Amino acid sequence: MPQSLMSFCPTGGCGAKVDPALLSKFLTLLPQNKGDKLLVGFDTSDDAAVWQLNPETAIISTVDFFPPMVNDARLFGQIAATNALSDVYAMGARPIMALNLVCYPQKMDPQTMAEILSGGAQVIAEAGAFLGGGHSIYDPEPKYGLAVTGLAHPDKIRRNNTVQIGDAIILTKALGVGLILSAHRVEAASPDHYDAAVTSMTRPNREAAQALDDFPVSAVTDITGFGLLGHLSEMAGDHHAICLNFDSLPLLPGALTYAQEFFATALGQRNRNNLAHRVDLQGLDPAQEEILFDPQTSGGLAISIPAHRAMALVEALKINDPQSAIIGQVEGRRPNDPAVIAL
Repeated sequence: MPQSLMSFCPTGGCGAKVDPALLSKFLTLLPQNKGDKLLVGFDTSDDAAVWQLNPETAIISTVDFFPPMVNDARLFGQIAATNALSDVYAMGARPIMALNLVCYPQKMDPQTMAEILSGGAQVIAEAGAFLGGGHSIYDPEPKYGLAVTGLAHPDKIRRNNTVQIGDAIILTKALGVGLILSAHRVEAASPDHYDAAVTSMTRPNREAAQALDDFPVSAVTDITGFGLLGHLSEMAGDHHAICLNFDSLPLLPGALTYAQEFFATALGQRNRNNLAHRVDLQGLDPAQEEILFDPQTSGGLAISIPAHRAMALVEALKINDPQSAIIGQVEGRRPNDPAVIAL
């Protein structure tokens, strides 16, 4: 019988990320490297690091890898590569080169890993970037991803924490990937719902990022393992609040049903625990809350833009991302108030 790729791993996709609270503790132990050339480091939890080469060019550097969340090896490679490239797009850059990161179980059929790499190579080529090599090790669990290098003008770098009061918040992809994948792991997800999640995870954020070039965007981030609330909390920072309208959120088919049926993920619960002091979920029921904490794999972009330009941007985004929607707005914040409020 063919090997089940997911049978090697208890979890997969961005749901395998380290607890955000624990990660923050790790980062406090590291030196804060400051310098004129390091425009973006890890101190603001942004999507990638940025190094300025000269007045016209900045290098964007990011890395992302995880265990499989699907059994189709080539599809897993496509999803992992799409997810890794997304950070470069969120920063306003174009990818130029990628390096493979491969963890390979000795007892796994080598052809399976070849299919994973082939899927990733296809996505890299479609992005107009080059595969420059990589690194591989033996590991009891298969894992795959990319280290990606991109280029941008230093003045056009998009940050995740530069929202402005009065901005509208736009989301380009529907939520619920983690819940659907959790149901799929135990063969409880309908094929149509699973296919919709796969379509979302394999749709690159390239076109959405390019659409932003014609608009006065304040801040951008991509939504991945820390869920919508985690990433919006990072956008809000210490001085702003983001107010969400749950009914405006685009949801994948079946996502709310699986939340009601308790197909929650472990990282979703860790997200909930970590964000308890930063969010106010006034009156939402438990299933709605789970949607907001749900870890997304290869999720969409969250965009902060002056409200008077928001609808025009949504119309431009819908050409390639038809689920794009205005989901909330940015307000001022007093000390001890929550960073994100969902109604």
